[in-house]
Amino acid sequence: MAGPLCQGWGLGVALRSRAALRPLGLLAPPARGVLGPGTGTATGSGEAALEENPFYGKYRHKIQELRRSSPDVFESRMEKRSEVKRQPVGHSKQGEFIRCMEEKAKGSGSTISKGGFTKDKTLDSILNVEMVKEKSAEEITQIWNQYFSAKDTVYAVIPADKFDLMWKRAQNCPSFLYALPRKEGYEFFVGQWSGTELHFTSLINVQTQGETAPSQLVLYHYPDLQKEKGIVLMTAEMDSKFLVVHDAQCLANQVQLFYATDRSETYGLVETFNHRSSEFKYMSVIAELEQSGLGRELRPGQASDKS
Repeated sequence: MAGPLCQGWGLGVALRSRAALRPLGLLAPPARGVLGPGTGTATGSGEAALEENPFYGKYRHKIQELRRSSPDVFESRMEKRSEVKRQPVGHSKQGEFIRCMEEKAKGSGSTISKGGFTKDKTLDSILNVEMVKEKSAEEITQIWNQYFSAKDTVYAVIPADKFDLMWKRAQNCPSFLYALPRKEGYEFFVGQWSGTELHFTSLINVQTQGETAPSQLVLYHYPDLQKEKGIVLMTAEMDSKFLVVHDAQCLANQVQLFYATDRSETYGLVETFNHRSSEFKYMSVIAELEQSGLGRELRPGQASDKS
């Protein structure tokens, strides 16, 4: 079942989830990709610390494959990981995995990038743009929602002024750290803007694969109709081996929360991550999620009647 964003973008469209996110624990587990409960600090180092990470099992196959096929590269990345742990969280160049992916796609001449994502995915590949230009914004919104309602993805119709705000902020602050609630705590994901695409990959993925870490979720924003109709269309592709629709929906909602907010304190976290990384704190993201309501609705006991 598709997952429209659970906070409305306007235009009279109710962008609510049809299947609510399951309640998940709020403890933050160890390692730099996740935090120790109540400590706000990272623990562990090297390969042993990776195995202590509660999400290690999710990536075990890729990590072990790298260790077998390229032991020197594996050891080098473990050393770099130790170095990164001594640096502020925003210090690493998260955008490099996007550039590397794009360079590989150019070299192969393929429109499918690593991970099976569509390279340069246009609105015309989804919608007859010339035909819908004759329709109103409300009619286009209805067409877009109906088209994706039966697909396993997330989608939205974003008002032009909101996207303008997001786009302006993305130019100044192209990356941010997002938190996905899990049974064990929170799993952190790096989101990096590349043009109007927003790419996500897990923080542990960046740590173990460096600049070659593949995207696990891509949000595609289409401003083709922005000036004429006052709307921007959005949809997504994800790696189903690592993420489900609920995960993608939660991350997409957080983009709206942090980049489209009118609250200066909330966007201030994005600015801090990009420009004052030594001051950035993981727990501030989790605290903002809870304060906004998105975090609270995922807490055990407050959504126990949902599935």
